[in-house]
Amino acid sequence: MKRMVELACQYGWYGYRRITALLKSEGWKVKHKRAERLWRRDGLKVPSRQPKGKRLWLNDRSFVRLRPQRRNHAWTYDLVYDQNHDGRAFRLLTVPGEYTWECLASKVARRLNSKEVLDTPVDLFFRKRIPCHIRSDNGSEFAAWIVRNWLKRFGVKTLFLEPGSPWKNGYIESFNGKLRDGVLNRESFDTLAEAKAIIASWRREYN
Repeated sequence: MKRMVELACQYGWYGYRRITALLKSEGWKVKHKRAERLWRRDGLKVPSRQPKGKRLWLNDRSFVRLRPQRRNHAWTYDLVYDQNHDGRAFRLLTVPGEYTWECLASKVARRLNSKEVLDTPVDLFFRKRIPCHIRSDNGSEFAAWIVRNWLKRFGVKTLFLEPGSPWKNGYIESFNGKLRDGVLNRESFDTLAEAKAIIASWRREYN
C-alpha cells in the first residue's frame, strides 16, 4: 500500500501498529494482520528498541520496581539537551505519564534551574490530577530541597534512580528516544522561539 510506505518514511520511528492507526484516522479500512503482511512484504523495519531498564532506587537507596497501574499513578521527568542551528544550546524538560505515555509538558528554555523545573509539574498539578509518584534522576534540578519540599506538600512521592545511572529509567529513555527520532534529529532550529513552536506541535501530534 503506497500510503503505508509514505507514512513509514514520514514517521520512521513508528511500527506497523501505529502506522495502521494513522491509516485508520485517515479513513482507510485496514486490519492489523493485513498491515503487518504489507509491512513485511515491503521490507519495512520496526525501530530497534531500547534495552529494558534495571532496578530503580528510592532516595533511601532501597530499590523499587514500581509499575504504573492507572492514569496519573506515576509520572516521570527529565532534561534533554539540544542546540539551535548556530550552536547555541537550550534545554528541554519533558514530562510523560508512565501509564498513558501522554506527554504532559515539554518546556524549552536556554537554562532551567530547580525552581523553573518545579514550575512545570506544579502547573500541571493545578490543571490535572496530581500523580502518586514522580520519577527522575538525581540531578540537582530534581533533587534540590525546594523541589522535594513542594512535591511533598502535594503528597507526591519521589522515585530517584541509583546515583550515576540515568539510563536505568526505561520510561523516560524510551520517550526521549521518540522525541529525538521524531523531531530533534529531524529539525534544524534557527531560534529558540522556533524550537518551542516545532516541539509543541510535535507534542500535540504525538499525543
